[in-house]
Amino acid sequence: MPLTCSDCPKLCCSLIIPPIGVWIEKGCSVHLLANIILTLCGYFPGLIHAIIIICYY
Repeated sequence: MPLTCSDCPKLCCSLIIPPIGVWIEKGCSVHLLANIILTLCGYFPGLIHAIIIICYY
């Protein structure tokens, strides 16, 4: 899916705290829980997951 103007703020939020961008995109869902767990395991896994969720959904 192509990036839209609304994806830019989500990506910027995800650079600071990855679960915020996922929460804005998908709401309180399994994706958010997975991203929180990945972010707790390490910043970069959570960031990569957030970028994938924002860009492809």
